[in-house]
Amino acid sequence: MMNRLVKLFFVLLLGGTLLSGCNTFRGFGQDVEHLGNSISHAASK
Repeated sequence: MMNRLVKLFFVLLLGGTLLSGCNTFRGFGQDVEHLGNSISHAASK
């Protein structure tokens, strides 16, 4: 029983880490996209 609870805890911990990582990378991608748009806009002036 204890071994099962430990496995469940680690699966939930890993899942939470992966989900928060996805949000971080998505936000990072949006920041890079905005930076690229700003550079492109400045270069076209």
